Amino acid sequence: MNTTTTQGVTVSVTTNYLPDYSSPGQEHYVFAYKIDIRNNSEYTVKLLRRHWHIYDANGVVREVEGDGVVGQQPVLEPGEAHQYVSGCNLKTGLGKMRGTYQMERLADGREFTVEIPEFTLIVPFRLN
Repeated sequence: MNTTTTQGVTVSVTTNYLPDYSSPGQEHYVFAYKIDIRNNSEYTVKLLRRHWHIYDANGVVREVEGDGVVGQQPVLEPGEAHQYVSGCNLKTGLGKMRGTYQMERLADGREFTVEIPEFTLIVPFRLN
């Protein structure tokens, strides 16, 4: 699990390779990642946007931006957490992702950026 904390908001990531949805012979590898966002600050915060950088072993970099996460813009009171699962496909069995969330402190409307820790996407047979 990869974890980082920015201004009291902790983001943790775990990943899984999905062989049933992948076709290595056709250069199609599918991964799932689970994100846990915990508000350890003293303020209520809202997740506004996400921005991802997705890298594969061929040197291809994709950027993904958009509102919220999986169709939601969760509001987290102090001490609350939000989890979601999403996915990514690569043309290689090895890659990585990193990104940021744009958050808003609801008490004063102040926006701030929360780092998402970089994490590796790797098929299990590449580990040997």
